[in-house]
Amino acid sequence: MIKVKKEGVIIAKTVLPFENEGVLNPAAIREGDFVHLFYRAVRTGNNSSIGYCRLKGPLQIDHRNTEPLLVPEFDYESHGMEDPRIVKIENLYYLTYTGFDGVNALGCLAISTDLNHFEKKGIIVPQISFAAFDKLAEKESPINEKYFRYNQHNSDLEKNPGKSLVWDKNVIFFPRKIGGKFYFLHRIRPEIQIVVGVENLEDLTAAFYEDYLSHFNDHVVLTSRFDHEISYIGGGCPPIETAQGWLHIYHGVKDGLEGYVYSACAVLLDLENPQHEIARLPYPLFQPEMTWELKGEVNNVCFPTGAVVFDDTLYIYYGAADERTACASVSFSGLITELLLYKNNK
Repeated sequence: MIKVKKEGVIIAKTVLPFENEGVLNPAAIREGDFVHLFYRAVRTGNNSSIGYCRLKGPLQIDHRNTEPLLVPEFDYESHGMEDPRIVKIENLYYLTYTGFDGVNALGCLAISTDLNHFEKKGIIVPQISFAAFDKLAEKESPINEKYFRYNQHNSDLEKNPGKSLVWDKNVIFFPRKIGGKFYFLHRIRPEIQIVVGVENLEDLTAAFYEDYLSHFNDHVVLTSRFDHEISYIGGGCPPIETAQGWLHIYHGVKDGLEGYVYSACAVLLDLENPQHEIARLPYPLFQPEMTWELKGEVNNVCFPTGAVVFDDTLYIYYGAADERTACASVSFSGLITELLLYKNNK
């Protein structure tokens, strides 16, 4: 098993009203010697905005905003902007996040040229009821029976059950176009799906998704295989390109006696055909074990959302117990070598 170092808590909540309940699940991108973190800032009432912090090197805070960088403006994000991820493709930064309106949680996009000013592009995932999703997704072949379990929302927050849609979260772009086209991961529980070969993001229309969902099983890229991820899985950090494939750090969830346990996991996907899994660790890369991961707003959570490389060390930023942002580090080349011990033989 590869050795992972827990670097500790990087960002903690403050008394500032916009982040007095939690600072977690950050997007991360390296620019020169600096790492830019865009984190989910939670205020009283579980409403989220996006805060900003700059690190000098991978661990040292150099600057932190005292106000949110991005705040809810539209109905689809009225109760929160959650769990951002960020990549740079050509000359644009693509910041994806989950917009929550009190009922529905859906993947959204904002773009920027300078990491300071962002233009919101709205929801980019299908907006569909579970009944309609089920009808389309099972058109060709049966889908995983867990989809029914995880997509019937009965939360007290849902005051308008007739308007409930399938939750589609964890939208994560690949950091370059493949064959000149956009690729991105997303997640309808319990599996991770992939959208491939999109020439223009304006093509992500209702008609596009009707066809996409009609061939749903073709778009499932990762499904649970091991005990630590047996309940469901979801995307984590943007994929990192290596000579051996796309390294993707994702999250795996297991339902235990004390509730769900969220762990960080690792997989390699094919560079030109990322629908193909090359190798996957059969054990969690790291899991809740430290006090700051075991106890918080939600116990037993390591939720990876951003990663950068300095020299040969991979730094993974993650939400710890849904309350704070922590970091773990691991040998970058060592992780690739370890993954290749567990090649997929299919």
